[in-house]
Amino acid sequence: MTTLDFAPRTAGPDHLATLPVVIIGAGPIGLAAAANLVERGIDFTVLEAGDRIADSVQLWGHTRLFSPWKHLVDPASRRLLEAADWVMPSAEGRPPTGRELVDDYLAPLVELPEIGSRIQFGARVVAVSREGMDRTRTAGRAQAPFLLRIQHPNGQVAETTARAVIDASGTYTSPNPLASSGLTPLGFDQVADRVMHALPDVLGADRARFAGRHTVVVGAGHSAANTLIALGKLAQQEPTTRVTWAIRNPSAIRVSSSPDDELPDRAKLGTRTERLVASGIVTGVDSFEISRVETQDGGIRLIGTRRGEPALLDADLVVNATGFRPDLDMLREVRLALDDIVEAPRRLAPLIDPNIHSCGTVEPHGFRELTHPEPGFFIVGMKSYGRAPTFLLATGYEQVRSVTAWIDGDFAAASQVALVLPATGVCSTGDSDGGSCCS
Repeated sequence: MTTLDFAPRTAGPDHLATLPVVIIGAGPIGLAAAANLVERGIDFTVLEAGDRIADSVQLWGHTRLFSPWKHLVDPASRRLLEAADWVMPSAEGRPPTGRELVDDYLAPLVELPEIGSRIQFGARVVAVSREGMDRTRTAGRAQAPFLLRIQHPNGQVAETTARAVIDASGTYTSPNPLASSGLTPLGFDQVADRVMHALPDVLGADRARFAGRHTVVVGAGHSAANTLIALGKLAQQEPTTRVTWAIRNPSAIRVSSSPDDELPDRAKLGTRTERLVASGIVTGVDSFEISRVETQDGGIRLIGTRRGEPALLDADLVVNATGFRPDLDMLREVRLALDDIVEAPRRLAPLIDPNIHSCGTVEPHGFRELTHPEPGFFIVGMKSYGRAPTFLLATGYEQVRSVTAWIDGDFAAASQVALVLPATGVCSTGDSDGGSCCS
């Protein structure tokens, strides 16, 4: 039976100060927000939909990141950990896998009682609002507590209140559809079991599913590159395995082997992918626009156009590596200022919109760029990028440092946003031929 546990209805600024900040998501960015709040002595609760920390990261935990450790550890978290005798892995050493990121950094962080004791697992936030008012009511809105409705695995529904909300729930579980229109392609229900999420464990748990079969990887980013590299290894070990790479643009500019990339392991993804295509292990199909899908001889047929002409691709399996988008359903009663194109906070969007932002490196940004018309509500981390690509953890760490300073009333610290990110050395728009555009 579903039950409702309502928090008491009280209001006013004094009451708000007694309420915790609620962080949605116990991934790297959500836990970094928690660490910053610990340092500032602000009470908080972390609501995690999964039954473990960094649940999404652990789903792709076999995948190696391209950033070294020095870019993967939040400064506030590092201070708390080192005070508990934690030793950071080699800052310049080999980048970790997602699983190593969890085991060697996030798990020790959650073992700290000041953080671990404030995490609720199996707590999926299904709605955020203001206590006693929907999004249309204005009078007294800023003084009303936030109200979060939580769904638990046993079917129980509960509600809790907060002084501020930091949404760090990420986007990995909300992939873009295969169709170039942005819609789920016609016929998808019939072939859903033949379409796999981005970053499957090709050489591990999912090996038997891919071995000896023909897989089409759809997408032009780093997730696609990682999967293609794994499938390339499998094809060399299992000669009957076939791999096709389908992209909707003339080239996959984000998967670049630019010598100016300051993250060598990111550039290596491009180099290795290019070699797989050049060798014939991977067949590249560019300018392919998918519109519908259907079953074909026990597999899947992708139907669309290529350079204005009808085209199709047949395969046994498809890996959907087309990127991600934010799940905004739970925020219908919150007043948001989102960009019309990339669904990122409006002030952040010009810095990351791939239509106008030519360089992969993004300027540092903080609470100002993340502010919405709903005072005290922030979307941070990968979800703050909306549909834009190439989010780095270091960016999210600076976001939450600034946001938590704002929540604490420390406007000077909140405004002093500074972060040096590694340049990609790649242009993605304009007249560039894909060379360096970053100084």
